[in-house]
Amino acid sequence: MNCVTNNLRKYSSIVLIGLSTATSFAQEGENLVPNGSFEATDGKVKKLGGIESATGWTSPTGARADLYTPSKVPDINTPNNLYGKEEAKEGTNYAGIVGYSFGNKVPRTYLMVKLDAPLKKGMKYCVKFNVSLAEASKYATNNIGANLSKKPFATEDKTIIKDVAHVMHPENDMKKFNQMFSWDQVCGTFTAEGGEKYVTIGNFYADDKTKSENNKKPKDVKVDQVIAAYYYIDDVSVVMLNDGEKCDCIVPEDNTEFSATIYQKAIILNDKMTVNQKIDKQQVFFAFGKTALTPSGKEALDFIAEQLKANPALKLEIQGYSDPEEDKVGLEKPQYAEMSRKRAEAITVYLTDKGIDASRLIPVDKGSENPNDEISDADDDDLKMAKNRRVFFRAL
Repeated sequence: MNCVTNNLRKYSSIVLIGLSTATSFAQEGENLVPNGSFEATDGKVKKLGGIESATGWTSPTGARADLYTPSKVPDINTPNNLYGKEEAKEGTNYAGIVGYSFGNKVPRTYLMVKLDAPLKKGMKYCVKFNVSLAEASKYATNNIGANLSKKPFATEDKTIIKDVAHVMHPENDMKKFNQMFSWDQVCGTFTAEGGEKYVTIGNFYADDKTKSENNKKPKDVKVDQVIAAYYYIDDVSVVMLNDGEKCDCIVPEDNTEFSATIYQKAIILNDKMTVNQKIDKQQVFFAFGKTALTPSGKEALDFIAEQLKANPALKLEIQGYSDPEEDKVGLEKPQYAEMSRKRAEAITVYLTDKGIDASRLIPVDKGSENPNDEISDADDDDLKMAKNRRVFFRAL
């Protein structure tokens, strides 16, 4: 193991003199991160390591972070790319970094950008970004955070930047960084010393200060596994807070007491089927109290969208279902109520985002009173509930 441990940052104090500098500070409510969702690019991205094509962004070490964008180059495409499949949190682009690899065998990478204005001494700032573990990752890790500094990090060594993360997830445990197929928010409040001009995102802690766990690649994911914890990054912001204002961080509901099982069924189509029959065969399943889509769910919806575009006279009935336990819990915890309706609406939004006119989509709330016909006596209770958490379709 050969990790370079040089301290890359030695700050000199910065003194702000005179009222003439006041105009250099941003007003409250402005995002000081330019191009926070990586949508603006300078030139065409041609290969991995192309983060500097994202306007304003760079990598502060010799190991370059990646930029993903809709492309004919499969490795850097969105939503499908070398390390998995993920829809952008905002727009169509996002970045990717290595957060951990045992012995730094795959060098860590970092994202860095200069803020539109330096931070003001004593002011509080809401710092946010979103992370998603790529399906190709052999590991998951913690310690993914943001560092705010007066000077940029800069080295051509492929090294670990040993410093501090000023903003991390408040729990910073493995459960927050081992989720695939969706985005998790890292969010917190930073009180400025004054003069901070750069935000850098990555893992700033040595291996012995970092937790990791082996990660099993999903069976339906065909990408080759990389011996690292690889994370997609999107939607970065640093916003000044008014006096008394709090950072509006998303606090996910802890539903670990409930089932995380997501049922999935192989869908078999043949050339003898009509378009309507092929659409009716599609099924989407969910975790308890969730509307988030798995890759298999997105694949089914992408297929449906293609059929609807090719057959403009067709309409689609979207039947949302819940399991009885969700309805029961929902009586005391509103976030779990009406999951059948929420699922049908979530899929309606997904299809409209794919270019299907909303007038062709008919969401139907089927509740939990109609169990899935595919439930068998051999199924345990957990599997029975998982089969009920579903959306079915009917082409009209």
